[in-house]
Amino acid sequence: MNLAFYKPRNPVLQQYIKGYYFITDDQTDKSLNYRTYPNNYTILSISQNANVVFSENKIAVVSSEEKKISPNLVFRYTNPIEIYYEGPSSEITLYFKPLGLNHFFDDDLDFLLNGKNLEHFNPYPDFKEKMEDIFNCETREEQIDQLESYWLSKLRDKDFVLLREILTAVEQEIKINEIAEKHHFTRQYINKLFTRNLGKSPTEYRKIHRFRNAMQMRNHARNLSALSHETLFYDQSHFIKDFKELSHLAPGAFFKTVNTDNENIWLFI
Repeated sequence: MNLAFYKPRNPVLQQYIKGYYFITDDQTDKSLNYRTYPNNYTILSISQNANVVFSENKIAVVSSEEKKISPNLVFRYTNPIEIYYEGPSSEITLYFKPLGLNHFFDDDLDFLLNGKNLEHFNPYPDFKEKMEDIFNCETREEQIDQLESYWLSKLRDKDFVLLREILTAVEQEIKINEIAEKHHFTRQYINKLFTRNLGKSPTEYRKIHRFRNAMQMRNHARNLSALSHETLFYDQSHFIKDFKELSHLAPGAFFKTVNTDNENIWLFI
């Protein structure tokens, strides 16, 4: 399915939201499915006139005769997820950058501690009503304007400078013990910070970050051995192990299956 992916027009939102896309009911009027692989974005999908059902490694979006808004939130998965659409429904999906969603709430996101994706997610009293209004806009431009205005109205001033510094260090493969020592924390406290604010451990975050980097850089590496080195895997065996764990495929088989030429390769994979 070919979809336009919109990066936020507002420069403030660009700091927190990678982008968003719209699916219309004519695009889902026949059965549609795809597979998505683990990433570190927080993905908020809002479906109109559909029931969204989570099961093990599967999400089904089933058309409903009932007029309703069904939001769901996916922030943690370490296995591929199969997404199924059964019958016509419309959808708006937003990709929040790591720590991005946290900036739209006054308090900590306590649900992250549970580590479980949310089949039913209603973040604000006016959320479903506003999403219904956006779905019913006459033009895409109007939808975009209202969607961005709504999220700007929910933005909160939060200081994540320290946590972002730690996040960058994790992405750069600095050892957790060294990060903890630099900031005079324990390793356990670093783990707690990640779980409370990202819903996953730094080790899990780092593994997924390497995996996604390898997907982005595949076409620039001369072979898989060079790719594993350039994306900071410890060695070839870790490269193969992590790919099998996160995609259920060895790297060679994965890259034969997945088209990494797409600029937004994480959108549907």
